Amino acid sequence: MRLTVLGSGSVHGAPVLGCECAACYRARNHIEYARAETSALLEEDGFRIVIDAGLPNLQDYFSKFSLDNILLTHYHMDHVMGLFKLRWGCNRTISVIGPDDTEGCGDLFKHPGILDFKQKAVAFKRFELGPFQITPLPLEHSKLTYGYFIESIYDNSQNLAYLTDTVGLSDEVTRFLQKKEIGLAIIDASEPPRDEPPRNHNDLTMALNIHDQIQPVNSVLTHIGHELDVWFEENPISLPNNVTVARDGQSYHLGIEEKLCHVSS
Repeated sequence: MRLTVLGSGSVHGAPVLGCECAACYRARNHIEYARAETSALLEEDGFRIVIDAGLPNLQDYFSKFSLDNILLTHYHMDHVMGLFKLRWGCNRTISVIGPDDTEGCGDLFKHPGILDFKQKAVAFKRFELGPFQITPLPLEHSKLTYGYFIESIYDNSQNLAYLTDTVGLSDEVTRFLQKKEIGLAIIDASEPPRDEPPRNHNDLTMALNIHDQIQPVNSVLTHIGHELDVWFEENPISLPNNVTVARDGQSYHLGIEEKLCHVSS
C-alpha cells in the first residue's frame, strides 16, 4: 500500500495571493515549497483511489494511467473543485464515494457527467474497494465529513487512518482507532498552536494530541496553512521522531517516507 500526497495545503494553499509572509514568499520562488489543496493518491496492486478532489487540474494527473475511484471526505470546494472539469470526460465512468450530503457542492449531482455518486459512505459501515477495506469515520467539521480507516485485504499489517478535515476527534472515533494497529496516520494540522481552541481544523497542538491518543507507527501532518509554515520557521521544534510534515509529491509506504516526483511532472 502506498499513499502519495498530491496536495498538502489548507484551503488557502501556498503561496496565497497578495501575502508576503515568509512561507508564501518561499513558495512563490521555490515550487518545492508550494502547497496545493489537500488530497492524496492511494495505490496497491495496480488499483488506485484518489482521496479528495480539490486539485483544479485533477484530470491532468490521470492522463497516463487509470483511476478506479474517488473517495471524498466532504463537499467543501477545496476538496471537490477538480470534479467540475473531470466530469466532462468521456468513455469511462468514475465512482465518487463520500458522505450522504444532499447539498453536495454546486451542480455536481445535477450534472454529474462521467461521475457516479450513487454509492454513499456511512459512518462505521465498512465497505470494500478493490484491495482495500474502508471504514468511514465521522469527523468534527462544519460540514458532514468523514475520515477513513483503510486496510489492505492482502496484509492486515498495512493500514491507514486518514483524518482531515477535523478539529479533534470524537470519543467514539478515538476509541475505534485505539483498538486498531495503525501503520500510518494522516492528520489535519492547519494552524499554529492557539491559545483558544480552533473552530474548524486542528492546530498543531491538537494534531499532536491525536497522534498521542491513537498511537500510529508513523504520522504525517497535512492541510498545512501558511501561518503554520511561518511558525515552524520562527519556532524550530523537534517533532516526535515518527511525525513528519507533508510536502506535495511525497510518498509513504507503511509509514516509511520515500521521495517521489510529483505525478504531473
